[in-house]
Amino acid sequence: MIIVCFILTWGIIFGGCWTLAHHWKTGFIYVKRLHQVPCHKCQYVTNSCYLKCTVNPHIACSEEAIGCQDYQPQPQKIQLR
Repeated sequence: MIIVCFILTWGIIFGGCWTLAHHWKTGFIYVKRLHQVPCHKCQYVTNSCYLKCTVNPHIACSEEAIGCQDYQPQPQKIQLR
C-alpha cells in the first residue's frame, strides 16, 4: 500500500511539473509571436479603442497583422536641443 501511494504521489508531482513546463513553453512561444506585430510602430495606428487602425481596423493589433502590406513606419520626430 505504501509503494502505491509513493508511486502515485511522485506521478502527480511529475505530471504537474510537466504540465507547468508545457504551458510555460507554449505561452513563451505565443508572446514571442505577438512581439512580431508591427502595429505599434505604424503611422496608421490611432491610439483609440474605437478605431485601432485607419487602414485595416479588422486585423489591427492581432496576429493577422504580422504580414500587413499597408504597414508604414512612423516618421522620425526631430528633437531640438
